[in-house]
Amino acid sequence: MIYRSPDNPHSHLTAIDRKELSFPSRKLWELGLLQGRVLDFGCGKMKDLEVLQSQGLDISGYDPHYLPQWPEGKFDTIICHYVLNVLMPVEQTHVLMSISELLRPGGTAYFTVRRDLDKEGFRMHKAHGVATYQCNVILPFHSHLKARHCEIYAYRHYPIAMPEQVARFCFGNPAELISETASAYAIYSQTPIKPGHALIIPKRAVSDYFDLTLREQTACTLLLNRAKEHLDTRFSPTSFNIIINTGPAAGQEIPQVHLHLIPRKEEIRPER
Repeated sequence: MIYRSPDNPHSHLTAIDRKELSFPSRKLWELGLLQGRVLDFGCGKMKDLEVLQSQGLDISGYDPHYLPQWPEGKFDTIICHYVLNVLMPVEQTHVLMSISELLRPGGTAYFTVRRDLDKEGFRMHKAHGVATYQCNVILPFHSHLKARHCEIYAYRHYPIAMPEQVARFCFGNPAELISETASAYAIYSQTPIKPGHALIIPKRAVSDYFDLTLREQTACTLLLNRAKEHLDTRFSPTSFNIIINTGPAAGQEIPQVHLHLIPRKEEIRPER
C-alpha cells in the first residue's frame, strides 16, 4: 500500500533512537487528543509506541521498514510525526492517501512536520554515510500547534471537514470517501452508472480540467490509480471507463472538475 521511491532508498535511516516520548506525541497526549483506537504511522524505532502503550493507550504502529505489517481496520486517531519531511512528493502523496483510508469517519489524524530545515534535498547522513532526503512541507490542513522546530497539522476527511464543498456531488446523502490527497479526493458517486462508480475531484474550485495546475492534475491521476485498486478489490471489474467532461457541449453539468472512473464487467451472453 505504500509507494517507496527507488530514488530515495534510505529514508528509514533518518529514524531517531529516542529515549523518551517525542515532543508532538507528548503534546497530543497532554491535551487528551490521542483518543480511541490510535495508530502511529511511520513509528520508526517504536519508542512512542512503547511509552504510550505503557500508559494504557490502545495504540498500534506501522512503519514500512521497522514494523511492516499493514494495520488492520480503521482508527479514531492517527499520528504521523516527522515522516513527510524525509519523503519525496509522490511518496508523501501515498502516505496521505493511506492515512485517509485508515482513518475512521469522524476521526482525526495529526501530521507533524519539521520547521527547522535550512537546506532541502539530499545530504550525507553523518552516522550512516549515505545520502538521505529532506524537505520542508506545508499542508492545507488546520495548523493545530506551531513551535520553533515543528508544526502539527490536524486533518479530518474532506467530506466531513468541508461538507459544503462536497454537497453538489452528494444530493443530500453522505459521501463515502475512497481516498484523499492534499489537493484532491475520491468518493463514490451518488448517481452511479454502475456499482462502484467513483468520482475524483480537486479541492480547488475550478471548472475546466485544463486550468488545473500540473500538481493538481498529478494528484487526480494518483487518486485515479488508487481508486482503481479499491474498485478491483471490492467489485472485481474486468474493464473501466475514464471520463472527463470539460465544458457544457461535452456534457459537463457541474461547474467543478471531476473525473469519472466507472467499473465494468463483461456481460456473458447466452448461447443461441
